[in-house]
Amino acid sequence: MSREATISPIREWLIDEALGDTDVVDLFEAMCLKMAGVGIPIERARLIWPTLHPLFQAETVIWDRGEKARLEQFEHQDQASDSWNVSPLKFVIDTDLEMLRRELSGPNKLLDFELIRELSEEGYTDYVVLATKLEGTSFRVRDDGSNKGILVSWSTKKEGGFTGDDIWALQKLQRRFAVACKTVIQSRIACNIATTYLGKRAGDNVLNGQIRRGDGARTKAVVWYSDLRNSTSLAETMEPSDYFGLLNSYFLATAEPVVENGGEILDFIGDAVLGIFPIEDDRHLKDAAHAANNALDAAMKRAQESNAERLNNGQEQFKFGIGINSGEVMFGNIGIPSRLTFSVIGPTVNQVARIEGMTKLVQQTVLADKTIASFDKARWKSTGMHKLDGVLEPVELFAFQSNEMGIAAE
Repeated sequence: MSREATISPIREWLIDEALGDTDVVDLFEAMCLKMAGVGIPIERARLIWPTLHPLFQAETVIWDRGEKARLEQFEHQDQASDSWNVSPLKFVIDTDLEMLRRELSGPNKLLDFELIRELSEEGYTDYVVLATKLEGTSFRVRDDGSNKGILVSWSTKKEGGFTGDDIWALQKLQRRFAVACKTVIQSRIACNIATTYLGKRAGDNVLNGQIRRGDGARTKAVVWYSDLRNSTSLAETMEPSDYFGLLNSYFLATAEPVVENGGEILDFIGDAVLGIFPIEDDRHLKDAAHAANNALDAAMKRAQESNAERLNNGQEQFKFGIGINSGEVMFGNIGIPSRLTFSVIGPTVNQVARIEGMTKLVQQTVLADKTIASFDKARWKSTGMHKLDGVLEPVELFAFQSNEMGIAAE
């Protein structure tokens, strides 16, 4: 049977995968196994592509024969690592090659990269890198748009290395594989972007088609609202880079604990944080309240640690207030048809901003409504009845007694 006939089913399978909803790790592992199954002697393979993610610059799938494929992610760095700078993959990108091959044994042996030398010592006999450009992903931004796409490396331990037919099959399968990869990778990137900028719940809703103005629903939630103190003065007196650094330290203290305790950040409104702990039904209100308590403890601790570090570094410290409220909110798209945001609105949200505003008046870092306080009376102390703007009747507000020393509000 010809090599064309043996790889034809794999090529057709890749088209089916491009039309489906597969995971990139599963896709690469399945393809490697299918290729090995038709006699292409691959024993080591790597797939790498750039991604859009706040934490990671690139992702790679690692496959070794006899082992499960696994995903590794590479964090953003100001400078590339030494190993990357001398790698054959970077050489392929820098020189805009479509293919690089190094025979690791025999008369044409060439060991001009550290990785190549390591593979040779491990018994590999041949190493091939194939690059395919894809619009929509970029290893490195260039005006001409070059160096976009995926890189795949293939290695074998077969005596004599890859044959000419093997190389032909790898090249033929690469383009079909790239089509499937483009679909899968772009889906991953879309999810990354939606989750990063909208939060998981809102991002999922948008990706599932809830994108028209007015799309949304009513839900119950514990709402979290924090606000930075003296932000105007800080913005006017600090260098922009220093102010952005302070803002990010403040956000790490007041927003990240919400996410870590099961909540979601819906918006950063200037220097304010709007988050929610969704409630599926009234039975889960207590769980959401406890999650908010845990997030408050974490926020106090992180703020204390961050401010101590900033003080040691001679940097400006930050102070803030947090308001907690519970009730029904409207969760969905608002804005204009060409520019929407996915957020929560309603009296509960308006009131939580007013509650946070009262932290300045009563000199407390955190205030909440009576419903939240009722689930853990030992942690909340009444500050009396207060008139909130836009609310007809006075509201009893409670101050949070953190397990950590609070950050005094001004």
